[in-house]
Amino acid sequence: MQGSYFIYTFVTMIKRLLEKDIMQRLGYSPAVAILGARQTGKTTLAKQIALKLKKQSVYIDLENPNDRIMLSDAYHYLDMQRDKLVIIDEVQLIPELFSILRPLIDAHRKNKRFLLLGSTSPVLVKGVSESLAGRVAYTYLNPFNLSELPAKYTQNTHWFRGGFPRALLARSGNICLQWHNDIIASYIERDFALLFGTSFSKSVMHRLWQMLASANSAVWNAQNFSRSLGISAPTVNRYLDFMEGTFLVRKLPAWYINAKKRLVKSPKIYIRDSGILHRLNNIASFDNLCGHIIIGASWEGYVVEQTLQLLSPQLNGYFYRTQDGAECDLLLTTGIKPVACIEIKYSNAPQVSKGFYYCLNELKTKHNFIITPSSDDYSLNKNIHVCSMATFIKKYLPGIN
Repeated sequence: MQGSYFIYTFVTMIKRLLEKDIMQRLGYSPAVAILGARQTGKTTLAKQIALKLKKQSVYIDLENPNDRIMLSDAYHYLDMQRDKLVIIDEVQLIPELFSILRPLIDAHRKNKRFLLLGSTSPVLVKGVSESLAGRVAYTYLNPFNLSELPAKYTQNTHWFRGGFPRALLARSGNICLQWHNDIIASYIERDFALLFGTSFSKSVMHRLWQMLASANSAVWNAQNFSRSLGISAPTVNRYLDFMEGTFLVRKLPAWYINAKKRLVKSPKIYIRDSGILHRLNNIASFDNLCGHIIIGASWEGYVVEQTLQLLSPQLNGYFYRTQDGAECDLLLTTGIKPVACIEIKYSNAPQVSKGFYYCLNELKTKHNFIITPSSDDYSLNKNIHVCSMATFIKKYLPGIN
C-alpha cells in the first residue's frame, strides 16, 4: 500500500502535457475521450482535471461489477447526472453505451458533460465512430514522455525502464522488473480477450511479443512471422492490429509518394514502450542493455516514440528507405511535403552514411538531424545538425512543429 501511495502521489505531482489540451477541449465539447494503453495514468489525470474544473463529478469504472449494475438503465442514470462531469473508465467494455450517449448529448448539449477513458483505439470498437461523430473530441495519453519528467529521472533511467508510471517510479529495479512481467502477462492472459471479446492462443501471443521484441525497428513481413508461429498471415496481421489498437505497438509507415522510385512500402514495427521491449528481451539492467545486440534498435525506437508523441497535428512521421538500402530513420512531413530528415545513432561521434546523404538529396528537407544519446550540439555541415535527444525535443522540435 505504501508503494502504491508513493506512486500515486508522485504521479499527481508530474504535470502531464495533455492536461491543457483536455481542459481546452472540454471547454467546447460535451464529451472528451482520453485514450491510451492501460496503466498510463488516465484515471489519475481525469480525476485531477475534475478537481480543477470545480464541478461536481461522478466516476464509473466499467471493470467494477457494482458500477456496471448502476448502468443497467444507463440512459436514466446518466441523464440524472446531466449537471455533473461523468467520468467513465474502460468505456470500450460496453460498446452499446456509445449509442446511449448520443441522444443524451443531443438532448442536453452542454460542454464538460462526459470524460471517457479507454484502452482501445475507437476504430476497433464497432459503432463508436458512427455513434459519437461530431460529439466527442479524442486525445491520447502516452506513458511519461522524457520532456515531462523532473530532472531526478535521467534519460538513461527513462529509456531503460520505459514511461509507464509504476515501472519508471518503482523504488527498485526488481519491483520495476516484476511490474513489467505482470503487465505483459496481464495482456496475454486476460486483457486482449477482455478488450476485444475474442479468444487468443496465449502461447502464440507470447511468442509473437518475443519475436516483435527481437525484430524491433525492422520492416514488417507477416509471412516470416506466420511461418515461425505456425498460423496464417491474416491471423498474424489481426494480432498485430490488436496490439497496435491497444497502443502497445507502433507501425511507422513508409514514405513512398514517388511511385517512380524503388522504395520499401511496408511499415516498420516498434514496441512502443522501451521498458517492455527490454523486459521481453530479458535485459535486467541498463548495464546489460549497453552490451546487448538490440541496443541500436532500442535507441532508435526510443527516439522515434519520444519524438512522435510530441508532434503537432500538422506533422506526420514516416521512415524512408530505397530498395538499395538508403534510409532516413524518421521523416517528418506536413501534407505531402517532407520537412525534416532524422538519422538516429547510438554513437556520440556519429558518421553520416552515403545513404542518408542520398535521402537528403531526394527529399530536399529543410531540417536535418543526427540524434544521439548525449553528444554536443553542433552542425556537421550546413545541411546536418548533430545533437542529443534531450536537446532535440527541447530546442529544435518546437520550431519544426
